Amino acid sequence: MSVKIKQVSKISAKQRRHARVRKSVTGTANRPRLVVFRGNKHIFAQIVDDTKGITLASASTMNKDLKSAKGNKTEKAKAVGVQVADAAKNAKVKKVVFDTGGNKYHGRVAALADGAREGGLEF
Repeated sequence: MSVKIKQVSKISAKQRRHARVRKSVTGTANRPRLVVFRGNKHIFAQIVDDTKGITLASASTMNKDLKSAKGNKTEKAKAVGVQVADAAKNAKVKKVVFDTGGNKYHGRVAALADGAREGGLEF
């Protein structure tokens, strides 16, 4: 008798991780949520107040100044972190909770977090 092993795709594993994290990570007015979306070419970051359902600040590699910037994707992700931290300062946000969006805290996601910390965000 053979037993079939269910294979889990990367996409479904990411969706499971994201659902598990979102059960406990929510953004409030005092500590909004810094959420990251990582695509193959670009990375996006938003600061979201989940109680009101609004985006307070955002940044991405699609912005004009970062789209034409030199460097690899990790360096651009760090620049996005600094840029979202500056946008958060304009929105009077100092502390956030970090939501990796189901991605592992590694590579570009970690670089974005480091850039946001360098920009002055606390999480």
